[in-house]
Amino acid sequence: MAGFEAGEPFERVDAERAKGLFDTHAIGWIDVREPGEWEQGHIPGATLVPLNRLLLSPRQHLAGDDVVFYCAQGVRSAVACEVAAAVGLTRIYNLEGGINSWTAQGYPIEW
Repeated sequence: MAGFEAGEPFERVDAERAKGLFDTHAIGWIDVREPGEWEQGHIPGATLVPLNRLLLSPRQHLAGDDVVFYCAQGVRSAVACEVAAAVGLTRIYNLEGGINSWTAQGYPIEW
């Protein structure tokens, strides 16, 4: 599934579309999982901002548009997208299926 869902202020992207965004090097990546999950592998260049920390102080962690949020499956990152929209970001992406779908496609991760 990809694209905008009715009423959502962010775009849902599948792993293939996310890889295209990744390859442009012009987009930020925020991993909203917990540190233990991060240590098991993350998308290169991503920043770890656990969802609870983002919820407490979103403006501290969100510098501007063009951000892909991801988690394990895409649920926590959808919440993060809503938070980003609430503080004024407009070009926001949620990686549907999360890092699980990313790694299933064989896309790069680092430890």
